[in-house]
Amino acid sequence: MAKNLQSVRGMRDILPEQSSSWQMIENCARELFNSYGYKELRTPIIEPTELFKRSIGDATDIVEKEMYTFEDRNGDSLTLRPEGTAGCARAAIQHGLLHNQQQRIWYTGPMFRHERPQKGRYRGFYQAGIETYGIATPDIDAEVIAIAARLWSKLGFKNVRLEINSLGSNEAREAYRSVLVDYFSQHQDQLDADSQRRLHKNPLRILDTKNPTMKELVANAPDLLDYLDDESKEHFEGLKERLDKIGIDYQVNSRLVRGIDYYNRTVFEWITDDLGAQGTICAGGRYDGLVKQLGGRETPACGFGIGLDRLQLLVEEQKLDQSRSKPHAYLVMAGKKAELAGLSLAEKLRDNFSNLRLQVNAGSGSFKSQLKRADNSGADYALILGENEVTENTINIKPLRKHLKLSEQQTISQPESVELIGGLIEES
Repeated sequence: MAKNLQSVRGMRDILPEQSSSWQMIENCARELFNSYGYKELRTPIIEPTELFKRSIGDATDIVEKEMYTFEDRNGDSLTLRPEGTAGCARAAIQHGLLHNQQQRIWYTGPMFRHERPQKGRYRGFYQAGIETYGIATPDIDAEVIAIAARLWSKLGFKNVRLEINSLGSNEAREAYRSVLVDYFSQHQDQLDADSQRRLHKNPLRILDTKNPTMKELVANAPDLLDYLDDESKEHFEGLKERLDKIGIDYQVNSRLVRGIDYYNRTVFEWITDDLGAQGTICAGGRYDGLVKQLGGRETPACGFGIGLDRLQLLVEEQKLDQSRSKPHAYLVMAGKKAELAGLSLAEKLRDNFSNLRLQVNAGSGSFKSQLKRADNSGADYALILGENEVTENTINIKPLRKHLKLSEQQTISQPESVELIGGLIEES
């Protein structure tokens, strides 16, 4: 007998019982992004490998170790996208979206990195994000952060904190880079293998090390904020002023550098302690040089990426309400006459209420088994239709949960049921 095939290590199936929380998150994000005036951009999953080498950086872990790269039949080097920003920038340049205009864009979809699989970190994962182009002032940095804050509020998240920093201009960053190389070179015997490899390629990444034996060494390193140019200092103060004004709490973390080379000036992370080591649920900042790096004109840009897998885990960890993806009602139909009438009634109800989530029993079944299916569906109410109800043009509405507006089963006429069901939708 042939062995059953399994999913690829680090890739996973999202099962039906998990999909309700995914839909809730995705719907909230989509509605929120649209409400701020952002428009969706969909890019290919496969891009030229050179796109990520030029944008993310040759010396980053993503490019060096984690990308799924292969040659196609024409000998071209292609890569499964490991993140969303580079593809959005490439598309914006290719399609002329950046000439003398501002753009606010959002995206969502699967990404791929060959990392060690663990809770909250997968080789195939999902990301949503927003990208802004053509706006150099700190008001857009604040808006981007405010959108994330509002998403946490809409989802009901608790215990999420914001850390911010500034990397300064490319020139200031290069000057600080030289200072770091000098400092860590004096303590090279204390560097682990990864840090020694990064010392001359990407020394800022040493500040982000998770090695506890290097904690004191990193803590005593020169402070990035001391090397900011005046314009970057003014930009960072402008961001903090706006966050204070709209009431978003934050902590300045001068060791926050991000693992991708295209960032400059503002960087930030939203972090929770409820997911263990994989606590960053959203990260982003400013990348004013990226468009030029990819062959376009110099264009200011800012945005973030959200790990949707981690949001879904956080929904489960914090036991948040997922009712928006469950049916409002389940239609139970006893007998062939009721089945035919029930199909017609269900479509009429859907005609009247476009937002009605109504699940109709299929595959027959006894009255008892249908009620069990209704309960298992998560619906608040069972709509019960038997042959007597068809003859009398009535329907039974049975509450399946406690603390609902309707506390006892009622029999009402089908015309009256339309008004009542409208009220039940508003309740849930």
